[in-house]
Amino acid sequence: MPVSVYEPPALEPGTLRVIPIGGLGEIGRNMTMFEIDGKILIVDCGVLFPEEHQPGVDLILPDFSPIKDRLGDIVGVVLTHGHEDHIGAVPYLLRLRNDIPLIGSGLTLALVEAKLKEHRIKPYSLTVTEGQTEKLGPFDLEFVAVNHSIPDALAVAISTSAGTVLATGDFKMDQLPLDGRLTDLRAFARLGEKGIDLFMVDSTNADVPGFTPLESSIGPVLDQVIQKATRRVVVASFSSHVHRVQQVLDAAAANGRRVAFLGRSMVRNMGIAADLGYLKVPKDVLIDYKKAKDLPDDRIVYMSTGSQGEPMAVLSRMANLDHAIEPGPGDTVILASSLIPGNENAVYRVIDGLTKLGANVVHKGNAKVHVSGHAAAGELLYCYNILKPKNVLPVHGEYRHLVANAKLAMQTGIPEENTILGEDGTVVDLKDGVAKVVGQLDLGFVYVDGSTVGEITDADLKDRRILGEEGFISIIVVVEAATGKVVVGPEIHARGFAEDDAVFNEVKPKIVSALAEAAKSGTRDPHALTQVVRRTVGRWVNTSYRRRPMIVPLVIEA
Repeated sequence: MPVSVYEPPALEPGTLRVIPIGGLGEIGRNMTMFEIDGKILIVDCGVLFPEEHQPGVDLILPDFSPIKDRLGDIVGVVLTHGHEDHIGAVPYLLRLRNDIPLIGSGLTLALVEAKLKEHRIKPYSLTVTEGQTEKLGPFDLEFVAVNHSIPDALAVAISTSAGTVLATGDFKMDQLPLDGRLTDLRAFARLGEKGIDLFMVDSTNADVPGFTPLESSIGPVLDQVIQKATRRVVVASFSSHVHRVQQVLDAAAANGRRVAFLGRSMVRNMGIAADLGYLKVPKDVLIDYKKAKDLPDDRIVYMSTGSQGEPMAVLSRMANLDHAIEPGPGDTVILASSLIPGNENAVYRVIDGLTKLGANVVHKGNAKVHVSGHAAAGELLYCYNILKPKNVLPVHGEYRHLVANAKLAMQTGIPEENTILGEDGTVVDLKDGVAKVVGQLDLGFVYVDGSTVGEITDADLKDRRILGEEGFISIIVVVEAATGKVVVGPEIHARGFAEDDAVFNEVKPKIVSALAEAAKSGTRDPHALTQVVRRTVGRWVNTSYRRRPMIVPLVIEA
């Protein structure tokens, strides 16, 4: 159902305005704007990865239009954790104003700073830890430890004169976490006692009943798979999944294998995690990729990127035999990650490609090699009962996830009218414990294509899809300026049309006839004549071949 766009009223003094800029209705682009008394706080600034229907796009950014003219009012950007869907767009925001303060945990900021270095931006950053409080303009912030699939994740309680918001970021309630860092339910309870006016809560697994399995249950499975492998092992995961990499390192060490990191982001992120002490590297386990090729096949594990089937990532290149490591019979490939919605086809293509090469492919569908980093329904119910929030705004999820989360909130007694189902650009005003929707902004996707940011439109992507799926036909015609009579052509060339150019002999007389009719009715404008040619060829090709290629006519006056 299309979103009804309407402008919010002017923000009244003492009222907190909350606008999710990204992350609602999608898994990615997480970004929320908080405004009160003329000052703005941003929580997270992430990217979304493109799907198949967005050819040529590298990244998708949040639409910064609500803040583009207000950059001087931003007091800071709080980053809840170091995943790309929460930090990936920071460089593009800091291009607009490079001294916006960044606030986050040690690992989160280290990952962001490494990314910013590639963009030649040196940020102003403030490292915080759980239990710490900070004041940024009219915003009082308290940081709370939460457990996720990356270390050092934080929830943030934002207190203002209008009320208190608790934003969880991504979290789950693993009771035996690998790093011993639990989601701090005692802090949640304390905040609940003081009063939570708006709860902005992770929805990714809201439609999954029960509880997310323990991260520690994965280690023994990885150990068993590696133990049974007779040749090389390749493990693909997110390049920031420190816990999963830790388990692979431990399993490799236990089975007398060494580990080589593959993929620029994997090498960079794990180097940072090891330097900061979040990744404990067993002695003599790590080996440089170039030296790893000299080891016997049964003594090496490659830790790689590409678990989402990204075409340029290491694993996809292996499957296409476009990498120095060519998987074959006896090799084991482990996809130790979840499937992000929209990536299913790409991932299954990689699995098929590896299987055809003879590799044994182990993935979440046939072995317990991954658990989610997000709270399932049972964990969310605990949160609602502990916090007893006055209002709820489910975030971080596709629309079905948001709906499932809202239903959980209502089951715990939160009134339906206090449970807000929003979308990107929904404007929520909070004052005196009352949260209500007051507007809906028209926010779109901002595409990064190479060095181009925001120049690619949906119309451009439609053209690319047509070119890729239907082909391209160009027609050149020279007409006499005075009479409109065709003097040269039509010359017709096609690409990706799969038919011999001779088939166009059938439509050429139709073009000449249509141009003569147009001339007879007094049409002389070249643009109008190009439209005549486009319609004529379009009707013919659709009727004759059931195709809708891109048609580019050129009519030249002589």
